Amino acid sequence: MPGEMHQRTLPLFVRGEVVKGFGRGSKSLGIPTANYPEEVINRLPEGLDTGVYYGWASVDGTKVYKMVLSVGWNPFFKNTKKSMETHIIHSFPEDFYGTELRVCITGYIRQESTFPSMESLIEAIQSDIRIAQEELDKAEHQTYNSHSFLTDKSLTRKSEVVLG
Repeated sequence: MPGEMHQRTLPLFVRGEVVKGFGRGSKSLGIPTANYPEEVINRLPEGLDTGVYYGWASVDGTKVYKMVLSVGWNPFFKNTKKSMETHIIHSFPEDFYGTELRVCITGYIRQESTFPSMESLIEAIQSDIRIAQEELDKAEHQTYNSHSFLTDKSLTRKSEVVLG
């Protein structure tokens, strides 16, 4: 059943370089995303459900922010390549391609799905963001916002995926 695999794989810690994605997050949706390269996506646990997740993120191991993340094929856009797109719930003054994005995925919201219109997709993403913000205020998720994986400057690997 979709959504069950996440229970065995979370928390999931991922880090890698931010690369250019499809260019739709900011331009089409008004919801900027940071994208991981294919090498990181290929390291995700086998059987990890596609869909929308939430957790914590840091850029270059600095301040930690709430985030919502999509893993999958983005059926609305009919992607032929699997992607992993992170929306950090914070306004950054500029793009940060080439930096290191670290995430700690702590929860699952829903399966990926298609939508009848761009407006309904945007509404669903806004709802996902609200759900993520509420869930991340709960004690069981708060414990991860100070996890050393997000801020430890001594980590030397360029990219990795680690089961919690």
